[in-house]
Amino acid sequence: MVTDQIVLPYLWRRYLSLLRALVSAACLWVVIGAAGVTSATWVMLASVLAIYSVVSIFWRWPERVDRLDVFNLFLDVATFFLCVALAQDGGFWLAAIASLYLFLATATQQDWRDVLLITVLSLAFVNSAQPPNSERLQPLLLILGMFGCVVALQKQSLLDRLSSASRQAVLSRAEAQQAREAERERIAADFHDGPLQSFISIQMRLEIVRKMMERNVEAGMDELRQLREICDRQVTEVRTFVRGMRPVELDGAGLAAALRSTVGFFQKDSGIPTTFQADASAMHDDIDATIDIVQIVREALNNLRKHSSASRAAVTLARGEGQLLIGVEDDGTGYPFAGSFSLDELELLRLGPQSIMRRVRSLQGELTLLSRPGRGSELHIRLPL
Repeated sequence: MVTDQIVLPYLWRRYLSLLRALVSAACLWVVIGAAGVTSATWVMLASVLAIYSVVSIFWRWPERVDRLDVFNLFLDVATFFLCVALAQDGGFWLAAIASLYLFLATATQQDWRDVLLITVLSLAFVNSAQPPNSERLQPLLLILGMFGCVVALQKQSLLDRLSSASRQAVLSRAEAQQAREAERERIAADFHDGPLQSFISIQMRLEIVRKMMERNVEAGMDELRQLREICDRQVTEVRTFVRGMRPVELDGAGLAAALRSTVGFFQKDSGIPTTFQADASAMHDDIDATIDIVQIVREALNNLRKHSSASRAAVTLARGEGQLLIGVEDDGTGYPFAGSFSLDELELLRLGPQSIMRRVRSLQGELTLLSRPGRGSELHIRLPL
């Protein structure tokens, strides 16, 4: 019943209460105006139903909505029985309106089993009471019962889809939060290993310059010139760091064009000669340049600039057997371990570039890392097209 409140908001429940009030008022009007009805019990019962129906239009009790649904269902069934029992010759309209309201309220607030139960009970009551126009009321109840079951089943299907979408939204928000936290950690680690270390070095060198200037001005000037070179390199490094933090701009280009632009910016910022080669099958623009693929290459190049002391680098792009093949190679110091490792092995040993590995895993790709300490490394990535 709680999930039904999502589909049936308070305003819709007020509409149902208004319809119940109209049906109860019509029933009270028939009871009072009928010449053959003199029992005060019928008048009192119809009056109570009408008064409650009017009050329920403005009575909001959301924390007990499940209990109110059961209570309202009981009152709706009682109202229907009363309207059928009081229907005289020519009063078929009252029983028909009560039937329509009963199945409308039941189908929208209960499940299909309740609708089926109400259908059986109403038909049994009509057959036993045999009111006037019962031969016309029975087919109407059957039609309304079938229609109500269809509506209830469709409502349950929508509720299930809504529940699934809600769970997926929660999972997506959790994954987005994890991705943000991981990106923050990566940025913090990059800043700590890059610009922050240079700032600390500059701070220490400034203290050395201060002491040298007190003893030997010429030596202090030489140290200042070296410090200026360090600052120039730091400006380049900070510029590269800021560029790496900016979102990837693809501008609708193909993957080959986007990677060529990324390699060009890297070579300009780092000063490391870097080549880019794409085979003929990968030069077409039908391969979309996704942010994740471009970011993988960007992170691989930034890692070799910071850690490998490489004098050259190369990036390759190829396509074959339904896979996209990306390679990044350098002649630097390599990783502190030697050998060829797959993505599963690197994750098990907790080795290798973690952010690249996470992106490759999210793209359902494969990764091979070949490390030759002192002679460079190779990174080969295979992604499904």
